[in-house]
Amino acid sequence: MFRPRLLTSSSWSRGFVRTYASHPAKARLNIPTDYGSTPLLHHNAKAALANRELPEEARNGTTSRINLFQAVNAALSHALRTDQRTLLFGEDVAFGGVFRCSMNLATEFGDHRVFNTPLSEQGLVGFAAGAAMEGMRPIAEIQFADYVYPAFDQIVNEVAKARYRAGANEGMNCGGLVIRMPAGGVGHGGLYHTQSPESLFTHVPGLRVVVPRSPTQAKGLLLAAIACDDPVIFMEPKILYRAAIEHVPAEAFTLPLSTAEVLKEGKDVTVISYGTPLYLCQNALAAAEKELKCSVELIDLRTVYPWDREAVMASVNKTGRCIVVHESMVNAGVGAEVAATIQEKCFLRLEAPVQRVAGWSTHSGLAYEKFNIPDVVRIYDTIKNVLEY
Repeated sequence: MFRPRLLTSSSWSRGFVRTYASHPAKARLNIPTDYGSTPLLHHNAKAALANRELPEEARNGTTSRINLFQAVNAALSHALRTDQRTLLFGEDVAFGGVFRCSMNLATEFGDHRVFNTPLSEQGLVGFAAGAAMEGMRPIAEIQFADYVYPAFDQIVNEVAKARYRAGANEGMNCGGLVIRMPAGGVGHGGLYHTQSPESLFTHVPGLRVVVPRSPTQAKGLLLAAIACDDPVIFMEPKILYRAAIEHVPAEAFTLPLSTAEVLKEGKDVTVISYGTPLYLCQNALAAAEKELKCSVELIDLRTVYPWDREAVMASVNKTGRCIVVHESMVNAGVGAEVAATIQEKCFLRLEAPVQRVAGWSTHSGLAYEKFNIPDVVRIYDTIKNVLEY
């Protein structure tokens, strides 16, 4: 049975490793992700500039090796510099924000365009909705995704419905509004700094919901979200802010919204995910391919609403097996919608039931957070099970 150790000063002096942030000494699969070698990141300029989704200017340019929060900062800086209608605001945004995503932007662009708001999520999103209706391009930051719930009424009943409610009255909408928020687990976030509430927004027509997996994706998808004429919920995996580092094109560029990306082609099973769990999926499929002699296709949804049904259907019709992986709770999650759609559209091609590997339907405990969300073992075992079905 797992027994948490009492933390003492002498424990630290002996090099004690916190239980909740460590892995078992003899672990084979559940070991930390090596972000310095994972194929999901571009480790040199050549790989970064070979991305066929990039515009020609970006492909012919240079790169810089940056992490995810720096990529977000670069996208915000470009948007503020190129469009005077762009505003950036939220709690503590002026000094850089909790994760430093808006660092130095208030100094460069002034406190009339980058500024702090009162500690009121409902108020700052309501202000953002009004600014968007007046033709501005507001970027509102929720300090943590866990804090978005007071603003839920504004998002669902105002932001998402504005264009539909306006009918033939052109110009009355919240297009151009982006609501950014750090989301997901970090290993010790507990009840109020761990949540992944994306599925709540995927039920709301009128919104786009985007989750990037890497610095390049964060920069390109955020610039696309800012340019989009639909309101966008942009959820940034907080554990990747500093962990994920890669070469990112220096030029401004956008990546397509509502378009999935096939990260690795395969023929035996399709694994679908987004955000942080993609790295766990990559580790699991690498082990499965080596030990089970199979071929796994890995897909990043990127936009979880509206999601790319055509790409997913094409993959599952080819492989006949599918696993959906996400951090948020399994009940009524993104995986439920994906699984239901696959069952409806690909039933005659399926060789096994669609599987979901997701967070358990419980609140996140502090020391036990890693047991709540998917890990490499759970994904590996699910790949094995669907292959043997």
